[in-house]
Amino acid sequence: MSRHQSAIRDLHSIKDFLRWTYSRFRKADLFYGHGTDNPWDEAVHLVLGALELPLDFDRDMLDARLTTDERKRIVKLIDTRITKREPLPYLLGKAWFMGLPFYVTKDTLIPRSPIMALIENEFAPWLGGYPQSILDMCTGSGCLGIAAALTFEDAQVDITDISPKALEVAEKNIALHEVEDRVAAFESNMFAALEGRKYDLIICNPPYVDAEDFATAPAEFHNEPELALTSGDDGLDFTRQFLAQAANYLHDGGIIVYEVGNSEVALQEAYPDVPFMWVDLENGGNGVFVLGKEELEALLD
Repeated sequence: MSRHQSAIRDLHSIKDFLRWTYSRFRKADLFYGHGTDNPWDEAVHLVLGALELPLDFDRDMLDARLTTDERKRIVKLIDTRITKREPLPYLLGKAWFMGLPFYVTKDTLIPRSPIMALIENEFAPWLGGYPQSILDMCTGSGCLGIAAALTFEDAQVDITDISPKALEVAEKNIALHEVEDRVAAFESNMFAALEGRKYDLIICNPPYVDAEDFATAPAEFHNEPELALTSGDDGLDFTRQFLAQAANYLHDGGIIVYEVGNSEVALQEAYPDVPFMWVDLENGGNGVFVLGKEELEALLD
């Protein structure tokens, strides 16, 4: 009898499967970084997610017995997580960002941008006043743009991506969060579909992983869309083009909030005279900067 068949036969309760999943994950040398950072939390998210139970469900239910179909589903998810190294949010079809649920598929990155902290603080102190128009470029699942729309309830938000399949996911999340009247999705290669539009705030979490980092990244990252991760040898191909155009799409006094992650060093070397305002991220993360329209215009001189 296989290990999977034994588990389906011998394990009965939620508690049983939490313990068994944790033990499997501890031995599997998985990478955690798509919603959890340790095997116990990953086990809890998998088991409760598979059962469509909230993380704060009544702990008196831990001894509840599972149906055969539920046990089979959990065992299958565990096996896929370990053997294929698929990030758990893809297996469940859901990720959490700023405490909000978002649909995800393998056509989108899993939401995790540290720009979240800036949205929570309403981009203080960099944003001068309440933004009426916001752009979220390279939106993927739509998480940044939708979170901004929910934070600034009077703002109009455009979200764009080059991937039609990613935009299908983003459209589902727009409907999920009931912001269809204020959030519009556009297929666009950078600014190509936005001619004539201007914004008070542009948010961008673009592809920025350099070739070396991507080659050595854990297998879990290679299950995410490469198009959304990599951008040339130094990770800056997209960023160079963006910085050369962004000023034309900002209102006076507007700003960009931009993530380059570990490519921060390469960016500073490439633009030694640009006064990037690097954000001190209180919840961790790195490589997020702010630039105003004037600084971006100076790049064009």
